[in-house]
Amino acid sequence: MRTTTLPNGDAIPKLGLGTWGMGERSGDAAAEARALAHGLDRGVGLIDTAEMYGDGGAEAVIAQALAGRRDRPYIVSKVYPHNASRQGVIAACERSLRRLKLERIDLYLLHWRGPTPFAETISGFETLIADGKIGAWGASNLNADDMAELWAAAGGAACQTNQVLYNLVRRWPEGRLLPAMAGRGTPLMAYSPLEQGGLARAPALRRIAAAAGLDPIQLALAWTLARDDVFAVPKSARPERIDGFLAAAELTLSPDIMAALDAAFPAPEASAAMEML
Repeated sequence: MRTTTLPNGDAIPKLGLGTWGMGERSGDAAAEARALAHGLDRGVGLIDTAEMYGDGGAEAVIAQALAGRRDRPYIVSKVYPHNASRQGVIAACERSLRRLKLERIDLYLLHWRGPTPFAETISGFETLIADGKIGAWGASNLNADDMAELWAAAGGAACQTNQVLYNLVRRWPEGRLLPAMAGRGTPLMAYSPLEQGGLARAPALRRIAAAAGLDPIQLALAWTLARDDVFAVPKSARPERIDGFLAAAELTLSPDIMAALDAAFPAPEASAAMEML
């Protein structure tokens, strides 16, 4: 599995598995856990989640998938903005750890910006690192201006990533955010790299994929992973789809295919606004 490197030197798998939408229905939990376990068995080394997903249910599904394993993947979770005070972030992390049945979350993110000043949230993250409850921290759903403010806050230089919506039809980060992050050696974490499966129905993508002899979903994911400074967390509860994700992570797209995708899905203006799902 190819990797990208965080500012702290940690090598992170380019491909992880997302869990947004998991843990919402108790009857689906066993199948969701089996799908995650299948991905782990096939070599997936990162799982992304959040206290928001299924109101903690996704974290419980991950615990099922990890049960009995000697080695575990790199775990990313997120804290709600309304829990992002110094004490609130500590309490939220401890709840997530209990649901995950783990002693440490490797990377803990502020899910999106809220009313709490960045410096206060960072102080909570620093306490969690000192206590061994998280390995590092980052952010999610911040635009270029937000990131500039975060980096300028006390302790803000320790931010390891920013997880945002990024895919062929959501290229807004290329305007200002990705250049700003690249300037600080900070990779971007892409969520919904397949537009929640919607890209599979895009006529232009289907045409380019057919000409290249590729599956449209695999082509879309390979495009997202083509940048050295981007890693992605597609989600599926179907083992065969996860196999497709892994195949996509090994693809190297030719310049002609990249040019065709750029023509069909143009890069945004520098002033493009942040998008979220």
